[in-house]
Amino acid sequence: MGRKKLIRKVRAIVSCDAQDRVYTDCDLLIDGYQIAQIGPNLDAVGCEILDGENYFIYPGLVNTHHHFFQTFVRNLLTIDYPNLLVVDWLDRIYPIFAQIDNEVIYHSSLVAMADLLKHGCTTAFDHQYCYTRKTGTAAVDRQMEAASLLGIRYHAGRGCNTLERSKGSTIPDEMLETTDDFLSDCQRLVERYHDSKPNSMSQIVIAPCQPINSYEDTFKESVKLAHSLGVRLHTHLGEGENPIMLERTGMRTLDWAQSIGFVGPDVWIAHGWELERAEYAILAETGTGLSHCPAPAVLGGFPIIDIPALQHAGVNVSLGCDGSATNDSSNLLETLRMAYLAQSYHSKQRGGAPSAYEMLKLGTVNGAKTLGREDIGSLEIGKAADLFAVDVSKLELAGTLHDPRNLIARVGATGPVALTMVGGKVVWQDGRFTQADEASLAQKAEKVCTEHLRKQFPSIFG
Repeated sequence: MGRKKLIRKVRAIVSCDAQDRVYTDCDLLIDGYQIAQIGPNLDAVGCEILDGENYFIYPGLVNTHHHFFQTFVRNLLTIDYPNLLVVDWLDRIYPIFAQIDNEVIYHSSLVAMADLLKHGCTTAFDHQYCYTRKTGTAAVDRQMEAASLLGIRYHAGRGCNTLERSKGSTIPDEMLETTDDFLSDCQRLVERYHDSKPNSMSQIVIAPCQPINSYEDTFKESVKLAHSLGVRLHTHLGEGENPIMLERTGMRTLDWAQSIGFVGPDVWIAHGWELERAEYAILAETGTGLSHCPAPAVLGGFPIIDIPALQHAGVNVSLGCDGSATNDSSNLLETLRMAYLAQSYHSKQRGGAPSAYEMLKLGTVNGAKTLGREDIGSLEIGKAADLFAVDVSKLELAGTLHDPRNLIARVGATGPVALTMVGGKVVWQDGRFTQADEASLAQKAEKVCTEHLRKQFPSIFG
């Protein structure tokens, strides 16, 4: 029935706008990809009608760090991340990563993206640094296919590793590239997929994996290329590498990054649990963002970052699932809940913790800011209709409905949502994807996991 949709009589709309408005018992009118009106009794002429009477509606979540290629390497007690030292984990996991091919990339990406969409995530950044002799340079291309099939906004981080193991890298040599080849493929991907217009469904980020696994020149040249192409930069930083960087360069990693220009409002880092208080000011002064991934920190027994202190310093903090090899899940609602609980655990020592609603804003408006998006992250007139709905008629939510803003993380509403919409298109509703046959995709993905990985590593997957 045309381009307009009206979600009628919504019980509550949590906007996450600058005024923190919550609309109750009102309609949401969507024209094309944009929100056109929010208010009671809106004109429904020419609109497709969706019933919102049992819905709490929230802005679509924005995931700012992930590794989709790891989705088939999870639920493995033979590689038990919580009970391994990082160096031992790396030695066990990377021989598997080195055998990944493009069928694994495509299907594992579908699995992760499906999990994200089912749980309210509408925009996902993935740090794709797994390039093997089997993948060649086609990994991001296959991920773009997967994103298009399911209808998720996809920001692809084109990662790389360039330093040999003989020179101190933790990456197998068969997963290395040259800096020139990496930069050449970044340019190709930007020219093919990067769309900076409003409602963009695909963007490219230049994202060398981490400082200890690449030459300094890889990072320097990445900065030059990103600035020339007008795209963003990303890497892992502050997750245990500082002793190595001090030995190699005489500097802590953030100082090193600042010295070569790998900081700024177009840069964000993942993890940062190793950062010292004085380094918060560097992030704030340069406008460098931080993606907090609570699951690998909790499972690995690493420090939990001090979000209030970071925000007080002026750092933009967002949320990421991180890869399944250190998380086993691509559920960003669960990540939001875990982040809230972990911050609350430290509230007595730190003089307070963020509210559940403040954590929701990390996963929405802060995520949008991290990715440089002004068209998503909150529910406002003129912005993209990226949203998810929770069905609050469920018995388990009775007694909680007086506070829609804090419901998600406080109560732990982390199951599949009732509705996910991306740019005005319904992509998940009432337990099914609207653009794909889930059962068929699940069957194919399971077969690819078996044929391409389980049979190659029976002692690990057995």
